[in-house]
Amino acid sequence: MDDDRRPARDGTRPPRDDSRAARWEDRAELPLACASMLYLAAYAVHVLATGIASVWHDVCLSVLFAMWAAFALDYAVRWRLSGRGVGFVRTHWLDTVVLILPLLRPLRIVKVYQAVAHRQGRPRLSLQGRVATYAGLATGLLGFAGALAVYQAERYAPGASIRTFGDALWWTCSTFATVGYGDVVPVTVRGRIIAAGMMACGLGLLGAVTGSFSSWLFQVFAREGDAKPPGS
Repeated sequence: MDDDRRPARDGTRPPRDDSRAARWEDRAELPLACASMLYLAAYAVHVLATGIASVWHDVCLSVLFAMWAAFALDYAVRWRLSGRGVGFVRTHWLDTVVLILPLLRPLRIVKVYQAVAHRQGRPRLSLQGRVATYAGLATGLLGFAGALAVYQAERYAPGASIRTFGDALWWTCSTFATVGYGDVVPVTVRGRIIAAGMMACGLGLLGAVTGSFSSWLFQVFAREGDAKPPGS
């Protein structure tokens, strides 16, 4: 959603973007967020529920394919409505990456928040609060998805140290926190590729939270300085 649709500082709203692309995003964002959660749930059942009948695994795979088809349809419609051709891919690189790797859809949670805030009229949280909320939700969802992916890649690999989903969650926490104890590490090529992506996401989210916190502290100290009486 474009920045020119955000509320102004005086509480008034700029003219609404009534283009077809904007209307499509308004209507599709929340249903696609639900589809994302359904995709993640189906993937979790497929990976973790090893003792269920094979027909349920087929159902999970069907759900995964159907949700991905919905994501692809949304991408195609927005590309078509933009009228920008290849330029749409360059300016919507995150959407392109998420289409290729649907487990990264939690990174689009900002779009979901913008859609909700737009319907409510104005944001209810400060900038720092929005950044912290986004980073927290994105970290939780991406961490869970990454743990599932690395567990699926590693659990049956020869010499693997990630044998249980608990191991995968522990590895995810240490990776996101940039600690890297080294007690459990991925040994497969697929697992290491997932690890590289999670390291990049962890650093980015950690940087966002740190920057937001620093900005908040700066504003607090600046207000305290302005509140001091002259000559004090």
